[in-house]
Formats: sequence, structure tokens, C-alpha cells
Amino acid sequence: MLALLAPCLENVKVEGRQLSSQKDITVAVAAHKPYCMPNDKCYLPLHVGADLHPEVCLDMQQDNLGENISQKNASYSELTGMYWLWKNCGSFYKGLVHYRRHFKTIDSSKAKSKNPFDLIACSEDFKEVFDSTNSQVIVPKARNYYIDTVEAHYRHTLPGEQLDATRAALNCYCPKYIPAFEREMSGTKAHMFNMFVAEGDVFNAYCEWLFFVLEKIESSLDSTEYDAFNARWPGRISEMLLDTWLSTNDIKLAEMPTISPEPVDWIAKGSGFLAAKFFGKKYKRSF
Repeated sequence: MLALLAPCLENVKVEGRQLSSQKDITVAVAAHKPYCMPNDKCYLPLHVGADLHPEVCLDMQQDNLGENISQKNASYSELTGMYWLWKNCGSFYKGLVHYRRHFKTIDSSKAKSKNPFDLIACSEDFKEVFDSTNSQVIVPKARNYYIDTVEAHYRHTLPGEQLDATRAALNCYCPKYIPAFEREMSGTKAHMFNMFVAEGDVFNAYCEWLFFVLEKIESSLDSTEYDAFNARWPGRISEMLLDTWLSTNDIKLAEMPTISPEPVDWIAKGSGFLAAKFFGKKYKRSF
């Protein structure tokens, strides 16, 4: 267990401490159950929702230690891991991925490997992308909905009042973000999945803004009638807000492809998308 904790705990944030002067990278792998993890030194397996399910993932860093919102995991999903990394890790670069979705290596010599874990990006991949592009944040390649705008897709698949509450919160508390938000909503592309790797100060600034906005939305959105699936709206709304923040603050980004260790059911994904758009069948589960 100590070996797993070392990459981040060496740089745990304490009062008055600055980010690490070494260009170290900590990428938390959000997980809610035991799972095979990448073995590169930059990865920190992180049990999200540890406060709700303390009996699982005991060999991982727990997100209910230090300053945390672990108890909100049922609605905030992987964002409790993002919050933990913001408050408790002082690495020069910080990032979040998911146990079933990672950034893909840029090392072409590994392209023919049949083992998907060989294709997961390592710390050297991230450093090369940061250095070669002079970027401040690495995000997944943008998802393109082609026949839907980002806003239309959200309203077809999920409760539209969540976007209404988000727009109202931005208008009230941080109106300078509205132009970028509206551009994203009217476009067909967005950087999704709540996964990115960023310079530590960029990561922290985004989190400070994001969790403030989510708190304001939460105070105005009546979600008492939501089932467990729709109750996870903060994780979905935050996907709508990353590009808004990056664009408004002129953050230079670079894209990397993603990879899943498990097969992706593209037929189910495509069928769900078309059923939502043309027949009004909102999502009832994740694909």
C-alpha cells in the first residue's frame, strides 16, 4: 500500500506549501472497485466514494482521507476524486483518469500490442506532449456529435433543467463565462469524460471555480425525484463546463486519444444516441 501512496503523499498539500518544484506528475485513477491498474509511476489508484463503501479497494488511496467530499460520491461520481487531488496533492502536474478510460500512449512502437494496458500513456508521454506543444493542459480528443449540438444532445438524453440551472448559475455568479458556455452549447464538439492532466496551478484554479459553480447549481436544482442514474448530474454537468473554463481563461490545450481496457459496445452507444434524438428515449444507464 505504501508504494501506491508514495507518488502523491510526497507532495501532499499542507498549509502554506507551494506546488512541487520538480516536474513530477500524479494522475489519479478513479475507481470504485478492485481493478487492474497501469504500472507507470505517475498513476495513483484512488478509491472514490470510500466514505460510502469503506470495505472495498483497501489497497488504494482513499478519497475520504485529508480534505474531501467523499460522502458526495453517489452524485459527484469521479469528481470526489478530482476534489481530493485538488486539496491533497501538490505535484507539478496533476490529472484524473478512470479505471476503464485512459489516455493512449504516443509511442508508436507499442501500437501492435494486444494488451490494452501496454497502450496506456506513461509519464514520459505526458511530458513529451506538454513540452512539444507548450500546452498547460492535456484533454481527450473532442467528442463530435455531428448531427446534434452539445446542448441538444444533453436535452435529448438527460433532464434539461440541469442545463437551465447551470446557465442561471453562470449568469448570476460568473457571467463572463456565458459567451464560452453558449459557444459550446451551440457547437457539436466538446472535451468529455472529466479526464485531463494539467499544470498544478491550472488544475487547482479550475477546481476552485468548478466546485463553486456546482455548489450554486446544487442549491437551486430540485433533484429530490431523481433516480440513482440522474442523481449523478454533477459529473455530467461538469463535462459541459471544462471547455467553458479553458476557453474563457485562454488556457492552451493539447489533445490525446483515449483507450479503454475493456471492449466498448459501440452498437449500444449508437442505438442509445439515435433513440434519444429521434424517439425521445432518455438515457437510463451509462453506456
